[in-house]
Amino acid sequence: MKAIQIHHTGGPEVLRHVDLPDPQPGPGEAVVRAEVIGVGKPDVMIRTGVYPWMPPLPAVLGNEMVGTVESLGPGASGVQTGQRVLISARELPTRGGCYAERIRVPADALFLLPPSVDAFAAASLGNYQLAQGMLFDSGSPAPRSIVVQAAAGGVGIALVQTAAAHGIQVIAVAGSEAKCAYAREAGAHHTHLRGSGDLRQAVLAATEGRGVDMVFDHVGGPGLLPQLDLLAPRGTLLSYNVLQGLPEENVVAALRQRLDRSLAIRCYSVHVLDREPVRRRELMNNAIGMLAQGRIQPPAPRRFPLKDAQEAHRLLAAPDALGKIVLVP
Repeated sequence: MKAIQIHHTGGPEVLRHVDLPDPQPGPGEAVVRAEVIGVGKPDVMIRTGVYPWMPPLPAVLGNEMVGTVESLGPGASGVQTGQRVLISARELPTRGGCYAERIRVPADALFLLPPSVDAFAAASLGNYQLAQGMLFDSGSPAPRSIVVQAAAGGVGIALVQTAAAHGIQVIAVAGSEAKCAYAREAGAHHTHLRGSGDLRQAVLAATEGRGVDMVFDHVGGPGLLPQLDLLAPRGTLLSYNVLQGLPEENVVAALRQRLDRSLAIRCYSVHVLDREPVRRRELMNNAIGMLAQGRIQPPAPRRFPLKDAQEAHRLLAAPDALGKIVLVP
């Protein structure tokens, strides 16, 4: 079979299109033939060697796949050959493995997909699982209103749609007019073009002076702590990545300067669910159900042939990239 493998970490050029032996299922295992393979930031972190949960090298990248069960090993249960399934590497012993024409996985790690669910839409479901975790399972109260930074990205769109589907007011922040329009189409109630005026005043105007209950940020850096001023009393600034690094300011001092509003900063990772596999699967099955019911509609992804994984990774890093990127075998 064809696969994308890395032997050492680095830029997109380390992604190699290789031939590997076809996998054979062992006891309790299934072999799944790929239909659509998701591309995401964790793949880039593995490729560059900065992922805290690195697989051993050489490694096949890829953390999500939609495909069809091709064969089953002895004792495998819960699925049948010919069924369409979703694979999330969050359910696997080692991250990665999905940038391939076939993959061997424990049968009980698979998620069954309803026949009506589009495979390309299903490739985005990991983002919607993450969005639910951040919105409803982070330890903060369920919000009535939120700000989503970088709202046109894969996780951003998932946050926008998931929140809107639950009746939460969404203020989306994006870096271009096209991205703002993209977020509005996804269900954002208000959009703000980054750098086009006072975001705090825009948030206060949209929330009748109250502020929002949660802000979702993955950029970090010097722009992180000023977002505390977007929050309503008892609000939470949720940081799920720090692409621009950690803020240099004293975080506790910044919170105490706003003591009259009792604000919080929370750092969130889906890896908190590594200790709660039942809840992790529940969140994914919730996302599958919302997709089947039409409550969420992942935008059509940008498609690349499997052999062009290098180009997919280059696009993922581009500032004008919108939504999900997938590979097709």
